[in-house]
Amino acid sequence: MTCRVIDPGGTPSGTMEPDGPGDPGPVTGETAMTAYAIAHIRPEAVNEDILRYIEEIQSTMEPFGGQFLVHGAEVEVLEGPFPGTIVMIGFPDIERARAWYASPAYQEILPLRTAHIAGEAFLVEGVPAGYDARRTAAALRAQAGL
Repeated sequence: MTCRVIDPGGTPSGTMEPDGPGDPGPVTGETAMTAYAIAHIRPEAVNEDILRYIEEIQSTMEPFGGQFLVHGAEVEVLEGPFPGTIVMIGFPDIERARAWYASPAYQEILPLRTAHIAGEAFLVEGVPAGYDARRTAAALRAQAGL
């Protein structure tokens, strides 16, 4: 398994090799990107399975550097319908986020949530340090010939 390395300007600059099986590789200063596990959930009633899931999820994230960024906060909706709430977990990089989700420890408790709470879950990479949306717009302009 290899990790894509992005320089602060947003350009791929090679790969980092992992140390061994299950290790997504080192996280290095400005070249590493944060990744997020995000769930849009519509909880109903709290029950024993949900409580167990909440009690156990933290220990499944810690080996992968995961930490809650948003959990149980009220959502202030500014545009469009948005039933439910958001859970957001930050990871050092996308490989660690993927490894956490696929881990036996997380897969063991996942049905405790999915059996009782409707929602969507996804992983997404953050932008690299120094990201500037103006550079992205310029690149899109050039691609489109505008």
